[in-house]
Amino acid sequence: MAITAAMVKELRDTTGAGMMDAKKALTENDGSMEAAVDWLRTKGLAKAAKKSGRTAAEGLVAVAVADGMAVAVEVNSETDFVAKNADFQKMVSDIAEAALKVDDIDALKAADVGGKTVESMVTDKIATIGENMSVRRMAKLSGGSVVSYVHNAAAPGMGKIGVLVALSSSNDAFGKQVAMHVAAANPASLSEADLDAAIVDKERQVQIDIARESGKPEQVIEKMIEGRMKKYMAEVTLLNQQFVVNPDVTVAQAAKDAGVEVTGYVRLEVGEGIEKVVEDFAAEVAAVGKS
Repeated sequence: MAITAAMVKELRDTTGAGMMDAKKALTENDGSMEAAVDWLRTKGLAKAAKKSGRTAAEGLVAVAVADGMAVAVEVNSETDFVAKNADFQKMVSDIAEAALKVDDIDALKAADVGGKTVESMVTDKIATIGENMSVRRMAKLSGGSVVSYVHNAAAPGMGKIGVLVALSSSNDAFGKQVAMHVAAANPASLSEADLDAAIVDKERQVQIDIARESGKPEQVIEKMIEGRMKKYMAEVTLLNQQFVVNPDVTVAQAAKDAGVEVTGYVRLEVGEGIEKVVEDFAAEVAAVGKS
């Protein structure tokens, strides 16, 4: 029986198995969907389907650097316990190395690692470890020199926060200081020019509304807003922030003093933006008792 792409997709959606595993299961069982599901289960490849609905908000961010280019990759798991698992850490490290050779997350999932795609490798690990996992995001950075830093490291090159900093020329010691600053300060952008216009407009409107509540004349309000927005930019843009190593100067001034220019940065934190579902079993039992 001819195996169609639609059949493979249906089996993947049903079981959570990888594309090649789903195709092989259908081929081995003459296109029978039911038999293919059983085949995947016997191989331990359908277990992932039972985990796929669970929130994976823990995990690790891994960084890798090579030839003036660096990448940070976030791989999620359900629990912090799994993030400490040596097998999981090895997989995350392999994924970060593979990410150096691709440009986006879709290409990363299809990248080959030891004869398997990254997507298939993750599916296999879900089956063996028993938790939902996902390769959530990646970010690349290049420059004259790129420095990496991992905060709360669980293993070499991976931890809860991964930071990359690009400099115009080599100065690893200063680059590491800036990376530590980024990890702690979490700037919204490199400079005012890089800041999302919608964020700026929203903040300006908030400040206008606050100022108008004071009842002051419009010309006074305009000067107030100018000062407040300048302060806001100093708080959220990396180059204008006070340098954590020396708060008497900005990051931009510290870079100038070090003889380099900070040209870019990346900061990934595990679980950032993921809404964690907190299960209250006591409340569930109580609710059932009332029904």
